Amino acid sequence: MDSIPCVRVSQCHAQYFRKFLESNGVLDLSVRLQRDSDETVLLPVASSCLSQLDLLSLRDLVSSDSVFEIVWIQSGLQSKKEKSKTRCRKLETVLQQLLESRGERWTDELRKDLPRGFQRHGDLVLLGDASFSLALWEKLGEDLWSSVAMGLGAKRLAKMSRVSTDGFRSPMVKMLGDDSWVRHVDNGISYEFDVTKCMFSAGNISEKLRVAALNCTGETVVDLYAGIGYFTLPYLVHAGAAHVHACEWNPAAIEALQKNLETNRVSDRCTIYPGDNRQLQLSDIADRVNLGLIPSSEDGWPVACRLLKKKSGGVLHIHQNISLPSTNAQAADDIAEFCSEPSQRFCGKKADRQAWRLWAEDTARRIAVILKEINGASWQTNIRHIENVKSYAPHIHHVVLDLECRPEHRHTAEGFQSVDCKTVDTNL
Repeated sequence: MDSIPCVRVSQCHAQYFRKFLESNGVLDLSVRLQRDSDETVLLPVASSCLSQLDLLSLRDLVSSDSVFEIVWIQSGLQSKKEKSKTRCRKLETVLQQLLESRGERWTDELRKDLPRGFQRHGDLVLLGDASFSLALWEKLGEDLWSSVAMGLGAKRLAKMSRVSTDGFRSPMVKMLGDDSWVRHVDNGISYEFDVTKCMFSAGNISEKLRVAALNCTGETVVDLYAGIGYFTLPYLVHAGAAHVHACEWNPAAIEALQKNLETNRVSDRCTIYPGDNRQLQLSDIADRVNLGLIPSSEDGWPVACRLLKKKSGGVLHIHQNISLPSTNAQAADDIAEFCSEPSQRFCGKKADRQAWRLWAEDTARRIAVILKEINGASWQTNIRHIENVKSYAPHIHHVVLDLECRPEHRHTAEGFQSVDCKTVDTNL
């Protein structure tokens, strides 16, 4: 049996090492990451790249205090991406056999009309609306969907078209069967929800893992856009928050959140506030506020500032979608000076990072103004970290700003260490 080289790292640092290895073309994407029994993670490395790894430099660059060593394991499990490809190939075979049994000819047009990706929630597979659009599929009736379920290894199927404009970002999903409640497990946390009423973003897993790795022991956290508990649950289950105040206005999401708190046995440390968080009456209670709304959580900034503890302040985790401002001449000039060639307006990742930095600095200034207006005294804001969660398209990124906010008197008495966002370089 073949052996696979892996970098064994601490679980709390796994995402940073993974992103670094992947960006340098060293991570073996065909093999699934595996969690070891001693709170470490095994990151598979392409054998051909193993000799290129400078282990000491890599550890110093990413995290000098992490467990770090090369180990060899027997052939690992397929990655989710590879498993998805295998399922798609099986689906094509199953449907080709079904059509030929009905006297129909298999064509490239039919192949192109198959789903190339899908979401899996427990035993349910959620298909995109762009697939199975040809009229020929309708002739197959229920046999089509039973064959699709068999090909994809699912018991239930649903098909999503788009996100509705009802203010709750409810998905428009058609069940191709009965029960629409699903269960999805991420990092040991169980999320249950009605797939026809709530969305689940698997692309946010890196941020959920980052939240789970935070040390929030004894802290009071407010999650202003809680949803079904995407971040509320990691704060409670893994980060050790003493209490989370979860705010959500979608009744379907609230129902799922209540269920998920009970399922994960943390309901005694969470209070749910239904309704618009801009009307929230809480203040002066939070060590940390999560603002997990995209494309922008700006409407929640005044609420978040009011929630921070007046004597000690706290940290805001501000989510935002940032586009490279190619139409903004001044911003373009600011970014261009960071490019390797002065004549080149934008230079990929370096320009993206500078756009994030410009946004973060502007946000820090604006938050400081809001805090002064609310408290009647000056506050210091400090950019602790900028996390690149995912990209939607070239130069459009979902990022999270960790902004430390402290009252001026605390800054004067205890000092205020400035930490910039140099760690952004390790998150690409």
